[in-house]
Amino acid sequence: MNINDSIEIDELKKPYFVWFEENWVHDDVLHNHQKGQLVYVESGFQYITIEEKIYLLPQNHAVWIPPHAVHKTNSHSEKIKLMIMFADIDTKEPFYQEINVFSVPPVLKEMIKYAEKWSKLMISGNDENLFLKALFNELPRIVEHSLTLHISLPKDKRLTRVMEHLHNHYQDEIKMEDLSDAALLSFRTLERIFKKETGLTLSKYQQMLRIIKSLELLSSENFTISETAYKVGYKSVQAYSKSFFSMMKFRPTDFIKTI
Repeated sequence: MNINDSIEIDELKKPYFVWFEENWVHDDVLHNHQKGQLVYVESGFQYITIEEKIYLLPQNHAVWIPPHAVHKTNSHSEKIKLMIMFADIDTKEPFYQEINVFSVPPVLKEMIKYAEKWSKLMISGNDENLFLKALFNELPRIVEHSLTLHISLPKDKRLTRVMEHLHNHYQDEIKMEDLSDAALLSFRTLERIFKKETGLTLSKYQQMLRIIKSLELLSSENFTISETAYKVGYKSVQAYSKSFFSMMKFRPTDFIKTI
């Protein structure tokens, strides 16, 4: 897959490759690489589809994409700073075989920043290889925690209109029983199929959409926690914080500190 007209990742004759851009522009095409891929969002936010699930990368978060995982970038903020690092992976350690989204702790942030000096270099160097080998080797232990927050994309076409309605009206009070009309299914059948396809109930899916959108708003640094809570449909900051904690296992104030 081409990152631009001159670079074919799978043809690179080096174990690691670093790519940094001040304002990243990427095509919206599904692809995969033989190398594993670390994507770090220094500023802005980015949506990434990986293996039919949509993940949000807020500012100061990263995702590890395993080798051969099918993925593409989606919509993102107007200006985004991304560091992408590719690595040959020859270990069976579980971390490298799974998708991991995580907040980037200070030590990893400094290592990524240091690696910027090798951005777009086509020839492998000993110092680069030693440093990046250490970074990727320690990645599973450096990472503080992984986020499980993602949106599954259902394959059943009967859910298309239901999904569109949820995505367009996530901030509204939705009577879930009314969604059965859009799917031309009974509510019980709709709930069963929806949970089978996404792993979530309709109401839980709406909750996840609200929290994901709130992360996007908070990472923009244009809204307070209170403003964000009301924008995504909560009637109080307390209700938002409780919902946020139930999904994320930490509080909105903790997330703000990482930005």
